Amino acid sequence: MTDPVNIICMKWGDKFPASYVNRLYGMISKNITLPFQLVCFTEISDGIREEVLIMPLPELHLPDGSPERGWRKLTILSNNLYDLSGPALFLDLDILIVNNIDGFFEYPGNFLIAHDKKRPKKIEGNSSVFRFNIGEHNDILEFFEKNFNSIKNQFRHEQAYLSSKVHQKKALNYWPDEWVPSFKYHCVPKFPYNLIKTPSIPLNAKIILFHGLPNPPDAIKGKSGKWYRYIKPTPWIEDYWQE
Repeated sequence: MTDPVNIICMKWGDKFPASYVNRLYGMISKNITLPFQLVCFTEISDGIREEVLIMPLPELHLPDGSPERGWRKLTILSNNLYDLSGPALFLDLDILIVNNIDGFFEYPGNFLIAHDKKRPKKIEGNSSVFRFNIGEHNDILEFFEKNFNSIKNQFRHEQAYLSSKVHQKKALNYWPDEWVPSFKYHCVPKFPYNLIKTPSIPLNAKIILFHGLPNPPDAIKGKSGKWYRYIKPTPWIEDYWQE
């Protein structure tokens, strides 16, 4: 029997409830033909469905009071990630899976990440969806912990730092853009059509990214989170965002 592929997510603090992990598992199970295990690194496992493998949050050694900025996500680069090994696909909790994701384990490349949709000309990935080999980039985590004070002034968040360091190692590759569209940049029609047309799923989309605002439940209601960005209610999101 083929070993299950590793899919990883993280939940820390109170930003996301357990239902987000449960929905992620539900979306994966409906959109993959490969055997898989979903691993959730969290300090609060209450309410998470039993099919999800729970593991403690890996330690991150930073000065007290350090800015958040998603830095904790870098801990999955550790070469001591419990008993996990091999390729792993990291997924943020607020993504929307709308098609089969087998290809994310088959697409060639050492390190693959979604290209940042806000600044497509920059060498920067969106870490909502990335694949890496467990333990292969521990040096990036070690360098971060030893040089945090300078890094936090140079990079706005973890995905900018991560992309830069993987690029330096000549290992950075991007998913096909059509696989990982941004909800607010590619699903929402451009002005003025956004005033009359409901957001739609782009052709060949597999995982829709909800970076920044809105998040899926707000997009369903048509709440963009920004006064200058109008979106119509998007009820089709509920068809996919289920446990």
